Amino acid sequence: MAPLDTKPSGDKKGVWKSGKGKGRRTPKGRQFTDEALEEVQRLLGDRPRRRDLLIEFLHLIQDAHGHLSAEHICALAAEMKVGQAEVYETATFYAHFDVVKEDEAPPPSLTIRVCDSLSCEMAGAQQLQKALEEGLEASEVRVLRAPCMGRCDTAPVLEIGHNHIDHATPEKVQRAIAAGDTHAHLPDYEDFAGYAANGGYEALTSLRDSGDWEQVQEQVLASGLRGLGGAGFPSGKKWGFVRMNDGPRYLAVNGDEGEPGTFKDRYYLERTPHVFLEGMLIAAWAVEAQTCFIYMRDEYPAVLEILRREIAALEAAGIVAPGYIDLRRGAGAYICGEESAMIESIEGKRGLPRHRPPFVAQVGVFGRPTLVHNVETLYWVSKICREGPECLNSTEKNGRKGLRSYSVSGRVAKPGVYLLPAGSTILDVIEAAGGMAEGHAFKAYQPGGPSSGLLPASMDDIPLDFDTLQPHGTFIGSAAVVVLSDQDTARDAALNMLRFFEDESCGQCTPCRAGCEKAVKLMQAESWDTDLLSDLCDVMADASICGLGQAAPNPIRLVMKHFADEI
Repeated sequence: MAPLDTKPSGDKKGVWKSGKGKGRRTPKGRQFTDEALEEVQRLLGDRPRRRDLLIEFLHLIQDAHGHLSAEHICALAAEMKVGQAEVYETATFYAHFDVVKEDEAPPPSLTIRVCDSLSCEMAGAQQLQKALEEGLEASEVRVLRAPCMGRCDTAPVLEIGHNHIDHATPEKVQRAIAAGDTHAHLPDYEDFAGYAANGGYEALTSLRDSGDWEQVQEQVLASGLRGLGGAGFPSGKKWGFVRMNDGPRYLAVNGDEGEPGTFKDRYYLERTPHVFLEGMLIAAWAVEAQTCFIYMRDEYPAVLEILRREIAALEAAGIVAPGYIDLRRGAGAYICGEESAMIESIEGKRGLPRHRPPFVAQVGVFGRPTLVHNVETLYWVSKICREGPECLNSTEKNGRKGLRSYSVSGRVAKPGVYLLPAGSTILDVIEAAGGMAEGHAFKAYQPGGPSSGLLPASMDDIPLDFDTLQPHGTFIGSAAVVVLSDQDTARDAALNMLRFFEDESCGQCTPCRAGCEKAVKLMQAESWDTDLLSDLCDVMADASICGLGQAAPNPIRLVMKHFADEI
């Protein structure tokens, strides 16, 4: 048999030219242009292409372009050598990233986020949002509802770009748009030079030279300091738990102050950031942390800028090596206030809470032992090391020792942060806040964020501290006190809280994901089905993975118990 002749001869063409193969110039799947890749490479600069920096890189693209296009997501995945699905699923987990597919139009260049937390809703946030939607051109300005921005003392609040407008009105918004005022405004604060001139970092330097970490731990324990993010675990004990595990070890600061009604951490960071920073470095010294991660919520742009500047000042002064403090920016996810979800986010992933054990003191950031503290907790560590444990344990009221920073908002004359004895009652807190607002009579209060539910005004003699509220089916949490008056209804307040949990559930576990949704629907009925709601609350509390789903039923249960006439 003669061999097949595939060579051209006259009009005869070879098989390789005459065949009908379709040919493919690129691999299958989404493609990116050279221009998109160059833009991503330019934004990332000489930063290492580490997987844990994915969220930071997404912020760079979002800030530069106002959204995340499919091309940029594809180019970023290629640049970091990770799957496009990984980048996409991470970006779509967080509320502050706007993912735009190929056939979609990008959002307008300007976004206004109107806070709809309980304090802002009572101050007219819904009417404000409606007025803005009707008065602004939708093609030029996007108006969105948003969860708590940590400015409950100046409700209603909105964010235009990165500029927060307190006591917001449509007129203030129009003036800000006309002036192009869309950037964060930095408050006056004590910088590194001012803090150092007043003895700042002397305690840290002394401890680094000749300190005994166990002695410092005993001081912290003697002060009675407990975790001020809400859990209330004795702060000094954590150090020993982390130290008993082989290094390298890390420290992670939980600055994701997302519990509606809470703004104490922002209050301190916008005034005396170095009190916190020195406390953080003392705790890092105590556990021999290799790196300090500060996870700060994206809703605090002024705080983020303050920390960037002051961390640079610490590096310039030689107090820390460059890169020892790694500032990470959240992206709008309340669940990342849960410590294991925060660690997942620090690692550049979706903020899904981990199953425990193991606990983060053993397996934390990058699988290593990690000490996790709240911002205010570290603020007090610094004060204890400078002033002694007496700065806390010498104060006593109603059988309780210590001080608490109460974030107070709602129907009071002067909302704000008030440092009061830990044994203070709601009447003491209201008095510190100037009493009730004019024309309002005290009806109910939220003692520690929506997770704590509502108590009636008749329960006004309970010290607002750790362990005192549990017998009443609630807890102090982050001491986020919202005061309601006779012009508010408890059922509407509880519905506001459950809508928040519905939005912020990470969706990992069915009891929380489906339970919050069902609860919101049931709570909108004219009359509540209390038997069905009680069953739902039991399932959510018993079977949810983390504290969000476990505590979400509290507003429902306490309204049914104390405000049955409303439902």
